[in-house]
Amino acid sequence: MADKVMMRQKGSFTKSFEQLEHIVTKFEEGHIDLDEALPEFERGLGLVEELKERLKEVENKVEVLKKQFKDNEMEEDEAREEGEEGK
Repeated sequence: MADKVMMRQKGSFTKSFEQLEHIVTKFEEGHIDLDEALPEFERGLGLVEELKERLKEVENKVEVLKKQFKDNEMEEDEAREEGEEGK
């Protein structure tokens, strides 16, 4: 189930990023009129905030996983050392 959530988030992240790229391209190429510019700029800022939040969530998850891995590795090392001492 976690894989489905991650895939949905990935798809949403990718879609949001593509939308942001599209907005940026319109501004860079000058394919936007003044009436459309401000709402698109606001939409772009919203997408940036959304993407930053998702990246922060992923970063936090990676930190948790790294800590769990390190803790598991330390437990395995301790168990190995105890096994060697018992010989």
